[in-house]
Amino acid sequence: MGVASTIQHRAVMERDIGALLLHDKMAIYVDCTLGGGGHTRTLLHASPAACVVIGVDRDPHCIAAAQQWGAPWGERFIPLHGDFRDLSSLLEMCGHSQVDSILFDLGVSSYQLDTAARGFSFRLDGPLDMRMDTTQAYTAEVLVNEEPAERLQTLFWTLGEERWAKRVAQAIVSERQRTPITRTRHLADLVAHTIPRAAWPSHIHPATRVFMALRMAVNDEMSALATALPQAVAALSPGGRLAVIAFHSGEDLHVKTFMRQEAQDCVCPPRLPQCLCHHQPRLRLLTRKPLLPSAEEIQDNPRSRSARLRVAEKLPVQE
Repeated sequence: MGVASTIQHRAVMERDIGALLLHDKMAIYVDCTLGGGGHTRTLLHASPAACVVIGVDRDPHCIAAAQQWGAPWGERFIPLHGDFRDLSSLLEMCGHSQVDSILFDLGVSSYQLDTAARGFSFRLDGPLDMRMDTTQAYTAEVLVNEEPAERLQTLFWTLGEERWAKRVAQAIVSERQRTPITRTRHLADLVAHTIPRAAWPSHIHPATRVFMALRMAVNDEMSALATALPQAVAALSPGGRLAVIAFHSGEDLHVKTFMRQEAQDCVCPPRLPQCLCHHQPRLRLLTRKPLLPSAEEIQDNPRSRSARLRVAEKLPVQE
């Protein structure tokens, strides 16, 4: 696959990101999910000339493209190939262990969805791949053809919230005994035929939840998020801001729980008569409830409809 000079992706809630993350002074920003660079460009264009944006992505194709489209920004833009679960070491590697704002835009990019060879989409026939980092060995094809039915059922239920998880898992195991499942269209058709027609969702393809669960499992997305968030808080300077855009209810719940816990004085179980944890809040919530995309944005970009943005600010260290 050749390297494109640009990666097509429509970043969501750019206006909110600009309003909530930008500082009016020299600042260092981190875009932990660079993708096509929509949010990074927003920060670069709107911030003072001395500001720096570090763009991290697991996808080597996104980084290769960024090295081309980002060249005119010179030293103000630093693209890094890596997993945001290694955020601390990535920042140390580029000499910026303390930063002023960090953004996570979770999920999959339009470029990945619209490239059949990447295997993310049930709309396009391609290899059953779904790797964000194409250098890793574990693919959706391996998962679908080798994991036991019980494991598949658990993934479809917990990550995809698919009510027909058991039936779909059993159908996959029966089908792969007949012939390996190696293509996205093969899997999408199998799921569609397995779920009763009357139970198909009205607004999404019947295979949507299964494909989402497989993608999240292949890329270990929930674990990566849980590992990265504490590192992000530690890397923020006082007054720095952490923003997370989630598209999955489980991811949004984890972000909500993490931010609220980091904003509390005490995290002891309620039954204890006195505080024993000596926990000090590290964050101040700027969004008590998640911000949602506007109706205009959803109409213009339907893929933004499930976006949920939460933002918090790093508190000064208490003496």
